[in-house]
Amino acid sequence: MPAIPPDLTSVHDAIAACVRAHAYERAESMLREVVGAETAPVVMWRLLAMVLRAQGKVHEARDILDRLARQVPGDLSNRFDLAETLLLLGDFERGWCEYRYRYSLEHTQSIERKVQRPRWDGRPIPGQTLLIHDEQGYGDTFQFLRMARWARERSQARVILEINLEALPIARRMWGDDDIVARGTLPVTFDQHCELMSLPMAMGLKLADLPVEESYLSADPERVAHWREKLADVPRPWVAVVWAGRPEHVNDGNRSVSLAQLGPLGASGATFLSIQKGPAASQASTPPDGMSMVSLSDGIRDFEDTAAILHLADLLVSVDSSPVHLAGAMGRPVWVLLPFVPDWRWLLGRDDSPWYPGMRLFRQEARAHWQPVVERMAQALEHFVMEWRDGAI
Repeated sequence: MPAIPPDLTSVHDAIAACVRAHAYERAESMLREVVGAETAPVVMWRLLAMVLRAQGKVHEARDILDRLARQVPGDLSNRFDLAETLLLLGDFERGWCEYRYRYSLEHTQSIERKVQRPRWDGRPIPGQTLLIHDEQGYGDTFQFLRMARWARERSQARVILEINLEALPIARRMWGDDDIVARGTLPVTFDQHCELMSLPMAMGLKLADLPVEESYLSADPERVAHWREKLADVPRPWVAVVWAGRPEHVNDGNRSVSLAQLGPLGASGATFLSIQKGPAASQASTPPDGMSMVSLSDGIRDFEDTAAILHLADLLVSVDSSPVHLAGAMGRPVWVLLPFVPDWRWLLGRDDSPWYPGMRLFRQEARAHWQPVVERMAQALEHFVMEWRDGAI
């Protein structure tokens, strides 16, 4: 972000303090005074866009970022913010184009794949070899693996899929045993390449193109048999549950909850299967009163175990996390708790997801207010359990 002019340092510091305290309305008021002057620096406009988006004023934020992109096209960090805002609003045509700037940020430059071959632009390239390589998080990989299959058809090329080791077995069942390699192995020879999440830009993916297929990933039958045996004596219905994302994620504080906050779900009478990993998994040892819980976390070795449990579970309840995308890609029923302003892929103002037809979204109606969301979900879950017991599900 550009340097702060000396005469605005104290004002900027005061605004930054408001942002840290999540006092976005106050920050907006202060910023409005600053940008009212004709000489307001770009950094203040960027801040205004950020606090507007945090308050759910996404269209206003988009307009500011769009204007800055035209005035300062070389500010690639701003272009990335614009990309995520456009995608959140469902403007895929412009959003994917701007999303190519995702490696322009300080914390992402180090993970950009330096490839001395042209990036595929979506046109047929018969007779050539196309390398598609995954990137970013596991959830992104599960979400966009479908597009690798579409690219294989569109390109008419030999397509080699390079995937992270953790997702490789699951991807292999979708892709086949040939032309798939683990990330970090010896490089293969190829003519063109494309990042997994650049495929939407290359192929011109539009919101109206979704959904195309309800399920494209599957669980390992041997792992399914293993977990079916382990759960044989556990009363159903089974609701797998994840309440916290990866702590290192930049937005984790906004998307994660504690298990205690999900306590009202226990009144449904379902049995909750904890598939939570990481530090938050220990909360399963002391579930809220009235919540019947079986912790499976220690027995989950990898995503193959997670997939097997999701195959067996009657429902997944989760915050925004990688198991959400895995379950969605498997065509399993999923309910997702979303913050007031969610990640771009969940769009705005809808309780379903075009990416995953079997998914239901439970959104905050005000920032940081999880209780009403959980209460709505608890009512829905009681109805779900009643229908399951009546054989309607």
